[in-house]
Amino acid sequence: MSNLSSRAVVISGGGSGIGRAAAEWFSAAGDSVWIVGRRREVLERVASELGAGVHPVVADLSRVEGAETVRAELDGIDVDVVVASAGGTAAALPEDLAGIARKWNADLQQNLLTAVMLVESLRPYLRRPGGRVIGLGSIGAQLGSGYGGSYGAAKAALHAWIYWLAQDLGRDGITANLVVPGYIPNTEFFGDRVTAEFDEVRVQRSLIGRAGTSAEIAASIGFLASADAGYITGQLLGVNGGMVLGR
Repeated sequence: MSNLSSRAVVISGGGSGIGRAAAEWFSAAGDSVWIVGRRREVLERVASELGAGVHPVVADLSRVEGAETVRAELDGIDVDVVVASAGGTAAALPEDLAGIARKWNADLQQNLLTAVMLVESLRPYLRRPGGRVIGLGSIGAQLGSGYGGSYGAAKAALHAWIYWLAQDLGRDGITANLVVPGYIPNTEFFGDRVTAEFDEVRVQRSLIGRAGTSAEIAASIGFLASADAGYITGQLLGVNGGMVLGR
């Protein structure tokens, strides 16, 4: 799976969905993996399922204390790959200004701030040269998302951040890229919203007539972390079955 020797990999949102799939991919490649999330029991279960090379780190990356916890856990370790895959949104449309403010703040914290704080907490430990930073975007940033637009806007902010990060880290030989998935129903993101009709509408938007899987997104993340991707940086990699063409 990988053309690099065993690496230290840190994945936020590693307890479920795409983050868990990425943890499984890197673990299978023989890497040591730290999975970060807020739910201890979920992280410990995943670590138990994937083996001794997977280490749970309980931390809320929307808070400074959470970022400090991650930094302390990795202190003294050269970090090869950082995967910022934490995120989500509440499937609700606020009806008043206070609710709008809460939802926008929550989506920015879950999807943007968690990525920024993870990378900044580990910046001193990123391998130089050769480190990899990989964020997880969303097709919602390109198509516009429902529920007030806050989720899509938060994911779109990752575009500008990853461009800046690629420039800032490039001098040290570190790459930074963003994987932008399409419709991936086998995650916790959609909850109980995935009805037959819901699924059909989204599958029909794909040029290849099917939904994607977490494993396919994980493989794309794995590629960007590989030596073969060493000349790729500052890019958005769409993995969406043709739901969005180009960048």
